[in-house]
Amino acid sequence: MKQIYMDYSATTPMKPEVLSAMQEALKETYGNPSSVYSLGQEAKEKIEEARGYLAPLIGAKPREIFFTSSGTEADNWAVHIAKKTKPGKHMITCAIEHHAVLHTMEAAQKEGYEVTFLPVDRYGFIDLEELEREIRDDTILISIMYVNNEIGTIMPIEEIGAIAKRKGILFHTDGVQALGNVPLDMSSSTVDMMSMSAHKIYGPKGIGALYIRQGTRVVPLLHGGAQERRMRASTENVPGIIAFGEAARLAEAQLEDHVERLTKLRDKLKDGLMQIPDSFFNGHPTKRHPGNVNICFKYIEGESMLLLLDAIGVCASSGSACTSGSLDPSHVLMGIGLPHEIAHGSLRLTLGDFTVEEDVDYVIKHLPGIIERLREMSPLTPQK
Repeated sequence: MKQIYMDYSATTPMKPEVLSAMQEALKETYGNPSSVYSLGQEAKEKIEEARGYLAPLIGAKPREIFFTSSGTEADNWAVHIAKKTKPGKHMITCAIEHHAVLHTMEAAQKEGYEVTFLPVDRYGFIDLEELEREIRDDTILISIMYVNNEIGTIMPIEEIGAIAKRKGILFHTDGVQALGNVPLDMSSSTVDMMSMSAHKIYGPKGIGALYIRQGTRVVPLLHGGAQERRMRASTENVPGIIAFGEAARLAEAQLEDHVERLTKLRDKLKDGLMQIPDSFFNGHPTKRHPGNVNICFKYIEGESMLLLLDAIGVCASSGSACTSGSLDPSHVLMGIGLPHEIAHGSLRLTLGDFTVEEDVDYVIKHLPGIIERLREMSPLTPQK
C-alpha cells in the first residue's frame, strides 16, 4: 500500500541533497570548530557557509543568525533576551501561539511577569487596536507567530511590528512555519527576532536558529563556551548546521515555484473536501500557509478519522488532543471560537514538496466514505 504523507507542518522528510550533505559532514567534517588546527577550522568555515545560505532565505545578514538546537530553544531565548535586556514586567502574546511560546510565557508568569494573551477572531487574527490598548509603559516584548501551525493563517506581522517599534518594544515572531513557505525579508522588516527550525524545510531535527536584528542587545540563554560569538554555548552541531544550510539553499532557490505549486494543490484539496456535508474550513481562506488545509467535520471525532486514514495509507493530524490524555480539543480551534462538538472533528492536512496531484485526488476520493462511515456509528449524528 502506498503511503501518502500529508503532515508536513509536523515535520518534513529530508531531501536527498540535504541527507547527502549531512552524511558527508558526519564522515568528513568531524573536527571541533573551536580548535585551531585545520580540521577544526574547516568545520568552522562550513558553519559560516551554512549561515550564509540561511541568511538570503530570510533577507538577513549572516551575523544576525544564531544557531540553536531547535525552534523551541529559539522561542525560549527570545523571551529570555527581553526579560534580561528591557526594564519592565509585562509581555504580550496571543491565545493560539505554539506551546513553545505559550509555556515559556506561563513560566515567566511564575517568575512575576504579567502576560496578556490576546484573543483572536474566527480566522485567527489578533485585533491590532486591541494590541495597542494592551500595551503598557512596562511592556517589554510582543511575541506573535508568523504562520499558525494548525490553521495556517498568516498574521499581519509587519503591522504588529510597526506598533511595537513605535512604542520601543521588542518584537519576536515564531517563524517556524513561515520559513521556506512565505517570502521573508528581514532587511526591511519590523521584526527584531524570529525563530526557525530545520526540520520544517526538509532538514534534520535537532537544529534551529534565532534571527536577531543587528543592534538588538543579546544575552545568552546557555552558558559554558564561546560558541556563536559567545552568545550560545555548546559545541556546534556541525552536521546539523551544514544540513540546515543546504535545506535553506534549496528553499531559497525554489521558493516561488514551491508556493505556487502548493497553493494550487491546497485549493484543489480544499474545494474537494468542502463538498462533504457539514464541514467547516478553518483559518483565513487566502492569507494562509500555501500547503495547509484544516477542516472540521460535524458529528465525528478526529482521532478515529486519523486511524481510518492511516489504514488506507494517509498520514495526517488532528486538532484534537486525545492522544495526549486530554479530552479537550486544540487550544487553537477553541481560540477561534469553535464549539467543542465541532472542534473535536478536526483534520489538518499539510502538503509539501513530495506531494503530487494523485495524492490529493486519492484523499478527495476516499475521505468522504470515511466520514460517512464514522457518522453512521456516531450517536451525535441526527437521525434521518
